Amino acid sequence: MKEKIQSFGRFLSGMVMPNIGAFIAWGFLTALFIATGWLPNEQLSSIVGPMLTYVLPGLIAYQGGKMVGGERGAVMGVIATIGVIVGTEYVMFIGAMIMGPLAGLVIKMFDKLIKGKIPAGFEMLVNNFSVGILGLGMTIIGFYLVGPFMGIVLGVLNAGVEVLVNNSVLPLAAIFVEPAKVLFLNNAINHGIFTPLGAEQVLEAGKSIFYMIESNPGAGAGVLCAYWMFSKDKIAKDSAPGALIIHFLGGIHEIYFPYVLMNPLLLLATIGGSISSLIYYSLLDLGLSGPASPGSVIAYLAMAPKGSTFLVLLGVLISAGVSFVIAAPIIKMTNDKKKSLDDATKQMKSMKAEAKGLNLNETVEALDFRSAYLTRDVKKVVFACDAGMGSSAMGATVLKKKMMAAGLDYVEVTHASVSEIPADAQIVVTHKDLKERAHKNAPGAIFVLISNFMAAPEYDELVAKMKQS
Repeated sequence: MKEKIQSFGRFLSGMVMPNIGAFIAWGFLTALFIATGWLPNEQLSSIVGPMLTYVLPGLIAYQGGKMVGGERGAVMGVIATIGVIVGTEYVMFIGAMIMGPLAGLVIKMFDKLIKGKIPAGFEMLVNNFSVGILGLGMTIIGFYLVGPFMGIVLGVLNAGVEVLVNNSVLPLAAIFVEPAKVLFLNNAINHGIFTPLGAEQVLEAGKSIFYMIESNPGAGAGVLCAYWMFSKDKIAKDSAPGALIIHFLGGIHEIYFPYVLMNPLLLLATIGGSISSLIYYSLLDLGLSGPASPGSVIAYLAMAPKGSTFLVLLGVLISAGVSFVIAAPIIKMTNDKKKSLDDATKQMKSMKAEAKGLNLNETVEALDFRSAYLTRDVKKVVFACDAGMGSSAMGATVLKKKMMAAGLDYVEVTHASVSEIPADAQIVVTHKDLKERAHKNAPGAIFVLISNFMAAPEYDELVAKMKQS
């Protein structure tokens, strides 16, 4: 059941995460130009509604259709979703998550059905008309059936949300969210559930507390500070400050998960920190105008509505403080009983691989860079991680600096999702747990398999070999 939940969560977040930039753009529009924004502008604020109603659901539908049916599925997804959007008064993020993949599946099945049966010269005609006719049919179904049905569902969900908020029990969501994060369901929860719900609230109030439930960096920061000050594990103590910077400022929450896995009692600290900040935010009726992604304090402050920047920051500090107060005695009392950071990191890798549907026992016959013959023709290195946004961007920055220092500034170092590695990638750097997926999407590339995006010894080895060649 856990595997099925993780798989479903990956699918939901996979439709939203590539479009987070668009959500942030819309969040800035809201924060800046609505009547209560930093720079009220009636003309520019008129963009907020159409962008939320049409552009964002369309992007989600495009990505969902593409995941199932490729480029044709992406186009089908957008066509089908417009019917759902117009067929109800609610913002149709969830409708887009249904219609996009469904439309992609329809065109995929159609293409499979007619494969090899189209007369020569009629390929373009059949391809274009099939998308047009089937897309129109899906649009009509969306307008008359899916849209009204999702309107009823969202009405019930919104009523439930109001009950949670009005009765001040929303903070209890942290009891489920914090353990789920350590199980690598963080992206699924934040982008698959809270981002769509938050957008609906922003439309009505200009802000939403749903953007603050999973993404608050305070709880993890408190745990890392406690390790820094009180841990007797030298590796954990020495690595905690660097992890704190990456987590708190960079917003890469996965970096603190091994520290919690070292001592699962520390879930009490992260839950306590998260609950305390949510109670505070609820009492003061605070929220963010857009998703804080990645979950860094910088993103939090950027998405804070006018007049609430300090109050939002204070909530992060409250979360960190409460988490630290709970974590400190737990770490001191269990210093001699907990597992090592190395063991916890291995456990985290296994759990992360499982969350991404990988089998660590599988092997890949890929050309490793140590045995590969490199020439000066190598001009493109691609970092690949699950979403192509966090770990890979961080690693690409580190390697690019090393390349430039070695005089290899002609080498292009980029980052991408492991499922969308560019076809012209000559060397692919990725986590060893993602090697199967990476090799499947870039079978002709040379692979550098690492376990630490920030400080992999393979970086220096690769730079030395490229410089030598």
